[in-house]
Amino acid sequence: MKLATLIALTVLSAAPAAAQSAADSAAIRATALDYIEGWYEGNADRMARAVHPELAKRIVRTNEQGMSRLDNQSAMTLVNGTKSGGGKNTPVARQQKDVTILDIYRNAASVKVVASDWIDYLQIAKYNGSWRIVNVLWELKPAPAP
Repeated sequence: MKLATLIALTVLSAAPAAAQSAADSAAIRATALDYIEGWYEGNADRMARAVHPELAKRIVRTNEQGMSRLDNQSAMTLVNGTKSGGGKNTPVARQQKDVTILDIYRNAASVKVVASDWIDYLQIAKYNGSWRIVNVLWELKPAPAP
């Protein structure tokens, strides 16, 4: 019995880990770009393609007294804000869209997007075969010095 267990453990430990393909990495990057470029373009279709319908986008805001609150946006709020052209107010020269894939494990990925005035940390999941943003935690960049 011990020999059988040893053989089974040896076989299992020799099996390759579930590696991500180049196609997964490209799809994750494309999802992040649909999100940020869609915002800048006012392209609600790109934004809707990037986000899961149950997306939660959150930011912690702290007032002058040190009290914090959590502000939330839903997928619908984000898509409608994109459709209304909120991101089109950003001049093209300021439309920063740096995408860094921080980690991928099976059907989950963490991605950092540095935008013009904020940084987004995206949690992206492979959902029904497509990579979709399910959570965003974001923070505003400090205002530029005058």
